[in-house]
Amino acid sequence: MNPSVRIRIANENDRAIIRQIAEITWPVAYGEIISEEQIRYMLDLIYSDVALMEQMQKGHQFYIAEYQHTPIGFASVSLEDDEGCKLNKLYILPDIQKTGAGKALLQEVIDYTRSKQQTRLFLQVNKENKAKDFYHKMGFTIEREYKLDIGNGFFMDDYIMEITV
Repeated sequence: MNPSVRIRIANENDRAIIRQIAEITWPVAYGEIISEEQIRYMLDLIYSDVALMEQMQKGHQFYIAEYQHTPIGFASVSLEDDEGCKLNKLYILPDIQKTGAGKALLQEVIDYTRSKQQTRLFLQVNKENKAKDFYHKMGFTIEREYKLDIGNGFFMDDYIMEITV
């Protein structure tokens, strides 16, 4: 990992930072996969102040990656009863990827998973998202396909990927 990358636990005061990073990363990550309308719908659904606060209150652990003291990414993980832990989000600003921040965030999530005495970490990734190659490289395998109606006429067409930690 790049020594200039630091990972810290996020709190409710970091919601604006998380939203800002999502606003920048989502059009790049999903712009060729889903419509601009769906991107906007999902950003509003998942990253509003209220939605982020609800996620935090439900026990989702957020982490912020900082590079030279500037926030550049974030991750979120949650304990999902007997299913293990779920990596809900992991995004790094597009112009600063390849710094090791994604790996560092993933390692924090793995450490969290172990701290909860869990051995399974899973995630949901769009079938067309290039991030699935990163997860594969990090040891995740595709468990199954998953389609979900998220409302407003929009659907998610994803893979569930998992790793044993």
